[in-house]
Formats: sequence, C-alpha cells, structure tokens
Amino acid sequence: MTEVVSVEIVRSPNEDQVAIVVDDLVRDGVASKLTAGDATLWGPEAEPEASIRLAWTRLHETSRPLVPEIAALRAELLAEGVDRVVLAGMGGSSLAPEVITGTAGVPLVVLDTTDPGQVAEALAGDLHRTVLVVSSKSGGTVETDSHRRIFEAAFAAEGIDAASRIVVVTDPGSPLEAAAREAGYRRVFLADPNVGGRYSALTAFGLVPSGLAGADVGRLLDEAAAAAPLVSADSPDNPAVVLAATFAVAHAHGAEKVVFADTGSGIAGLGDWAEQLIAESTGKDGTGLLPVVVEGPGAPGFVDARSDATTVAIGPATGSSSVAVEGALGAQFLVWEYATALVGRVLDINPFDQPDVEAAKKAARSLLDAPAASTAAPALVDGPIEVHASGGWLPGDVKTVADAIKALVAAAPDHGYLSVQAYLDRLDDASFALVRPELARRSHLQTTFGWGPRFLHSTGQYHKGGHQNGVYLQLTGATSAALDVPGRPYDLTTLQLAQALGDGQVLAERGRPVLRLHLTDRVAGLAQLVEAIQEDGS
Repeated sequence: MTEVVSVEIVRSPNEDQVAIVVDDLVRDGVASKLTAGDATLWGPEAEPEASIRLAWTRLHETSRPLVPEIAALRAELLAEGVDRVVLAGMGGSSLAPEVITGTAGVPLVVLDTTDPGQVAEALAGDLHRTVLVVSSKSGGTVETDSHRRIFEAAFAAEGIDAASRIVVVTDPGSPLEAAAREAGYRRVFLADPNVGGRYSALTAFGLVPSGLAGADVGRLLDEAAAAAPLVSADSPDNPAVVLAATFAVAHAHGAEKVVFADTGSGIAGLGDWAEQLIAESTGKDGTGLLPVVVEGPGAPGFVDARSDATTVAIGPATGSSSVAVEGALGAQFLVWEYATALVGRVLDINPFDQPDVEAAKKAARSLLDAPAASTAAPALVDGPIEVHASGGWLPGDVKTVADAIKALVAAAPDHGYLSVQAYLDRLDDASFALVRPELARRSHLQTTFGWGPRFLHSTGQYHKGGHQNGVYLQLTGATSAALDVPGRPYDLTTLQLAQALGDGQVLAERGRPVLRLHLTDRVAGLAQLVEAIQEDGS
C-alpha cells in the first residue's frame, strides 16, 4: 500500500459547492496556517483552547526520540521474560494503540471497560509475563485509575514487585505523574501537553503501548511524514481539504452522518479511532458530524444510506461509497486529523474542546455517592430482560421488549439516528454487536454501536452536544461476581451501572428518549433481544 493518502470522491451531488469551499480554504491558506500552529483559524472564542492544542501537526518529527526509548524498554522487559502488554486507557489513550497493534498483528490487551468479567479475564493472564501500561492525560480517569489499583494489588498478591511492572504515559505535571514517581513505577513517559487526546495517535499515548507490544512505530512516523507535505499544502489536491469541503457541504444539505466501512484497507479498526476524532471534535452546539461505523460495505446503513449520510470507504471505492480514502495507517491518522480540524473551521465549530463530556461523569459520580438512586423498579419485565425508560416517554401500552423497541424507533425524528450502547464485556459478549445491523435494517435509521463506558470518551460528546435527533438503547447485564477496586468504596459492577445510569440521566434531561434493557441472564437475554428486534419488523 502506498504511504501517501489518496482521496477519491466517487460521487457528490454538490460538486460545484464543494469546489467553492475547497477554493476558499486554499485561498485563505488554511492548511499551511494550521501546520504553522495558527490558533486564530476557528475564531476568537476558540483561540485560547486552540493555542495549546496544535502540536499534533508536527508529531511525525517531534515524536522521533521516543522510538529508541520504547525499543530499549521493550528489550529490557523481554530480557526479564515480560512479553505480555496490558493497556489501561480510555478514548484517545486506547483507540489508536488498538488500531496500531491490530494492523501490525501484534497482541495487546486493551482495558477500556468497567465490566468485571472483562477485567477479570485480563487478570487471569500470566501476570509474571505482564507489564501494565497506564495511560491517562489527566491521571484522574476513573476507569484507568481503577485498573491501575486492581492490577497493582494483583501483582503484589503474586509476589511480583508491582512498581517494576507498571509503565505510565501521562501529561507533564499531572497527578498521575506525581503518583507514579512517588511509587517508583518502572518508567514514566511524558506526552506533549499541547495535543488533545483524540489527536494523540502519534504521541507517547499511541506509540508507547504499541511499541512495547511489538509494533514498528518508527515506520508509523515515516508514513505520517510522507503525508505531511500533502496535508500542509494550500492546494486543491490536498486530501484533507477535499474531505473537509465534502463533509461540510454535505452537512449543509442535511447529511450530518458519515458512515465508515472498511473495503480492504489492511488497517484494523480505523473507523473506531476516527469515530472519536470526528464525533468529539465536531459534535457540539447542536451541530456536527456523527460517525457511524458499520461491519462492511454491504452492511445496513452503508449500502442503503439515505440523503442524511455520506458513505466513506476506508480502502478502494465500492458501488455504495461516496468517498474512498486509501493510504498507510500513519498517513491516514494525519489526513483525518487535518480534515477534522478543517471541517471545524468551515462549520464554525471549535474542534478542540469537549464541553459536554463532563456531564455524564458528574452524574455517574453522584450515583456512586448515592447508590440507592440506581435501584428504580423496571417499567416491565419480559423473561430475562428488565425494561427501564428515562423521562416518561415510553407509552403506557408497552407490554414486551419488542413493543419497547418499536416505541423507541418511533420516537426518533425523520432522519434521526439510533445509538446502541452496550455496557457489557466486549470480548465474551461480542455477539451483541449483531444488534446494530439488525436494528439498522429494520428501523431504517443510521445506527451506531458503542461499548460502554468506552463510547463515553468517543461519541458521548456528540450525543449530548451534537444534533439532537438521536434515540438511545442502553444494554446492561447482570454480573456473576463483583471485582472490588482497592482503596475505593465501590466495585466494578457498581461503577459500570452508575456510568450507564448517569449518561442516561443526562440524555433524558436533554429531552432524548433512553430505553435501558437490563439482562438478568446475558446469553438468554441476547437471544430474546434479537427475537424482539426481528418481531418488530418495522
């Protein structure tokens, strides 16, 4: 695959308008100004944040010194028989490493969950061969802090010096840096503080866990460096400029969704990374672009996309794609980051803040402080599924899960979207992902699927701050065993439910319909859920 990104516009109903936006961006020198770190590009209100968030445009150069440092630490660990890497991180701290290692074909255990079963499975691996990478910009991310505490205790219980097996990636001066140095952890890598989490793929957050796992991170930087002249150029051939103009014009005509399907790119899961980048950067002030990641080019939502969506092939163009983007992973990272920043300018959005993310975290903390608030009785019980509805939107004549799903779909406005949020084990409960295409096929709505609480650090911003035309299906499930968080007054089961309820509460307060289906038996519940969706038949 070429190391230079290419963008093909397969079809656009508004080619003349796209050309005008491209010409405007080129004439104003926006791409080169972005590369130079011009914080004025998004207006005076965004300037304070933008001024400390633009170092990502030079990471293919500034991250070079990390490569030998990572290689040296990997060699040390391997010499000690430590070859299993577990990453504790959320959002920008985990999404890029997962794509990098998946594409490279090297193993990395990613912990971006509060499901006790999934965490217990990570603990069940050979701890004597394990190094834990704790990645958090702030150091205060509740999920990551919980994982660190759990693994630290587990190492100690196995007679392993925990400090020698914990590597930290954080921002300079964060509470995590201070705690790590006080505890004497194996290594502390400090990332560039002038890069936001969702733009951090080529910082220490992306490179350290990936490189320790065995990915060639030097090559990744080479790929980005090859694309840098293209995305920095004030030219109508700049692929980032073309993408930004295409999405901005489509948005102006009501196509606020961007549907991603991999068509043979050789990259593992780029859509999941781009989902956070685009949703969290643009989904605010009642506007923005909603990424929808689907199973493939033949999936519902892509092959049958309507006028509210632009279909994007990651890889060669297909018959259903409006846009196709090809290139190596490092180059793709850079072009999508530039395109997202540029579309923010065209749509008059600050692409570097996330004003609505804290609301769900605050609500979850309140529920942890008052757990009795999480024990509301279900609206109805249908076999192994308890039905809960926030905000009083559920009609009184609903008697079954199928009725409830039908009511939720009916509550969506024309050209709205349906968000499925599974607060479950994304490994053992992976089959729940088939709910997305089933619902998309029958509802005819663009349908997203996110694992909770992972999606809270991704599309969660858009749900609260973007176009208010979504309806939300939460899936929660009973757990077989609790997993305590050392030094905290809660276990993971309690935390996981508080996160679901907290986010649902915030969405309901904003007038959005939220349906929560709690599975008292996960296996039987999935079977009944699929049957209910098929029964809906809408």
